[in-house]
Amino acid sequence: MSKTNNKQTPYKRIVVKLGTNMLTAGTDHLDLEVMASMVGQVAALHKQGKEVTVVSSGAIAAGRHKLGLDKKRKDIPFKQVLASVGQSHLMHAYEQLFEWHHIVVAQALLTKAVLADRAGYLNARNTLLALIDLGVICIINENDVVAVDELGGARFGDNDQLSAMVANLVDADLLVILTDIAGLYTADPHKDASAKLIPCVEHIDEVIEKLGGDSVSGRGTGGMATKIEAAKLATASGVAVIIAQGREPRILERLAAGDALGTLFVPSATKRESRERWLLSGLCCMGRLSVDNGAVEALHKQKKSLLPVGIREVKGDFQRGDVVDIVDASGDRIAFGITNYSAADINRIKGVHSEEIEALLGYEYGTEVIHRNNLVIL
Repeated sequence: MSKTNNKQTPYKRIVVKLGTNMLTAGTDHLDLEVMASMVGQVAALHKQGKEVTVVSSGAIAAGRHKLGLDKKRKDIPFKQVLASVGQSHLMHAYEQLFEWHHIVVAQALLTKAVLADRAGYLNARNTLLALIDLGVICIINENDVVAVDELGGARFGDNDQLSAMVANLVDADLLVILTDIAGLYTADPHKDASAKLIPCVEHIDEVIEKLGGDSVSGRGTGGMATKIEAAKLATASGVAVIIAQGREPRILERLAAGDALGTLFVPSATKRESRERWLLSGLCCMGRLSVDNGAVEALHKQKKSLLPVGIREVKGDFQRGDVVDIVDASGDRIAFGITNYSAADINRIKGVHSEEIEALLGYEYGTEVIHRNNLVIL
């Protein structure tokens, strides 16, 4: 981590994530004054020629308030009912507020399952980029009505992760995650008076991840841990990420201009080609391959393909052509790739030399389990 956060180059294409706690100001309903302030700042950026996309929570809170219900029930079907009622209310508020600034808005409801499909990913990307070209502000939320927690990861789970995916989709320069604290601290500032703000993170390692904890505050679904995970995904795609206090005056305008506020997470890679970003998102992963140190060396330093001899363990029930993640002996993810063989096949050929593949399987789809051209190294 870095000690300083000097003024950065101004950003052009920006994704802004607004959480439930921000939009409700800690109450049980949408706070239109807060929303008007956020919309006014987005409108100011829009008039400066910035390209802004908004990822907004708040539908469930809006639905609960609209129906006059308390928050005792938390089962998934009931939350889907609340989202169904609240989403139109949320969008109506946004449409009216942006109308004051003569800005057209659009709505996009995305799901993890849709973006995990290559065609779905490209369709969503093309639509969002077309809206940006037309000067339309798109308001994005997860489609909670059809996304279900129990489907083993079928949901993003919180809009921090969704915002990182959207930043990935639209080739954003900056992802701003606005929250109710000033950024990432050395300790929980609510419990430790000596906690200090970390102005800049150059690499997200285990130390940084542990600072996030696992708590969830207020009415939202994501705590600092989910924001760090989102930053990890976005920075790996070449997007800068800033976590900042949403109630700071003119926070969006100042951040867009490059002012040093909140915690800046520095991109860990340059902008990647669309196919690589899709792989890197991890949304489409169907399984996992654990590899030995020799394979890690070959992938990272020698820029080679993944061969069966370096594979030690296979997890998941994936098929040929699926995307899998690749981990080292410690379980740390080092790459993603499209596999030439199914999980069952790889279990039979793992640890052997490539020339033995056909003898073991009776056929061969290539000497590599994952060809270099189908790999994204982290």
